[in-house]
Amino acid sequence: MKPSPDYVPAHGLLRGKSVLVTAAAGAGIGFSAAQRAAEEGCRSLVISDVHERRLHEAVATLKEKTGLQDIHGLLCDVSQQAQVDALVQFAEQRTGGIDILINNAGLGTSRRLVDMPDDEWHKVIDVTLTGTFRMTRAALQVMQPRGKGVIVNNASVLGWRAQVEQAHYAAAKAGVMALTRCAALEAAEFGIRINAVAPSIAIHAFLKKSASEELLNELSSKEAFGRGAEPWEVANVMVFLASDYASYMTGEVVSVSSQRA
Repeated sequence: MKPSPDYVPAHGLLRGKSVLVTAAAGAGIGFSAAQRAAEEGCRSLVISDVHERRLHEAVATLKEKTGLQDIHGLLCDVSQQAQVDALVQFAEQRTGGIDILINNAGLGTSRRLVDMPDDEWHKVIDVTLTGTFRMTRAALQVMQPRGKGVIVNNASVLGWRAQVEQAHYAAAKAGVMALTRCAALEAAEFGIRINAVAPSIAIHAFLKKSASEELLNELSSKEAFGRGAEPWEVANVMVFLASDYASYMTGEVVSVSSQRA
């Protein structure tokens, strides 16, 4: 297994931009994307999560780590339309207008299809796919009149390939990919870009608590580098897609893995 690379210095990719990141108060991709956005020079940052204590801690940590003080947090369950609307309006007011939305919120469990109750299937779909739809719709409603904006969605290689006990999550992530492609065509006439990343496995503290070491080692061993990604390695690709360097990219799903199929 090759060691993780050194953390990449910032290059000002998001200088002067305002950014909203959902589900960003954990130790995973969302928090890394928020930290990277601040390091890359965004002028204002709003993050959301469903855990109040973790959200407050994340805001404080981001301010301390990055030096950016214009960072705000708001509780938001993306399965609730009223909370989605409140988050977008909150971000609009705090930032002076959302330039970039990173849809990171998602939910996964493990269960064989034959044993899966309807409520578990619906919950994973509702948060992971429909939550992305709700956030995208609400963001487009404020971005389109301005004629600019970028949305980056977090999909998964499971949208392309199969894994046991992941039928609901894989279906949701395949839906995020299709949503990204179709929404991008509709948004293009307004000067708005929509893309997605598709990670395979990004190792962080919460994942280690929710999955067995045996499973994580098995999944990591299938990667070309023999290891899972660092969350910031996925965040780097998100930031690239959010930046003007990706000005001609829209409707794309970028694999952050060697396990595309």
